[in-house]
Amino acid sequence: MPRQAAARPVKFDAIDRAILRELQGNARITNSMLAERVGISPPSTLERVKKLESQGVIKGYAALLDPVRLNQSIAAIVHISIKEHSAAVLEEARRQLTALDEVQSCWYCAGDEDFILKVRVEDMAHYEQFVSRKLAAVPGIGKLRTSFVLSEVKDSPCVSLESMRLK
Repeated sequence: MPRQAAARPVKFDAIDRAILRELQGNARITNSMLAERVGISPPSTLERVKKLESQGVIKGYAALLDPVRLNQSIAAIVHISIKEHSAAVLEEARRQLTALDEVQSCWYCAGDEDFILKVRVEDMAHYEQFVSRKLAAVPGIGKLRTSFVLSEVKDSPCVSLESMRLK
């Protein structure tokens, strides 16, 4: 399976970090309010945000939805081992796994499992159908192990900014 090229780290200063912290907390903040909070002019703030976007640091903006209110109250972590480790089989498994609607996250891993999925479904019947109809159709799956989430202690979309090296 082709490795994703490592992106070069971007150099940040304290203002960039403050901008990112504010946007992670509220991506709908106005530019003028953001400028006030980080202590620079609105044009400078807008220029910095556009630069962070063009560098790929800010990948996009999204509404955070409550899966329970959307009737997806079952969260499962699915560990998958692939039988044959050829590049073609791994790539096809990756392609098919990431196309499944129930899969929120998919990680290609080193270790006992090849892929780890975070899956959201309505109920156990939905999960059973997901496994028996959708996962069973993915070629190459050898072993499957599922852990069901009892309660969500922390699920943050935010990236830690405190340990970032400043320029």
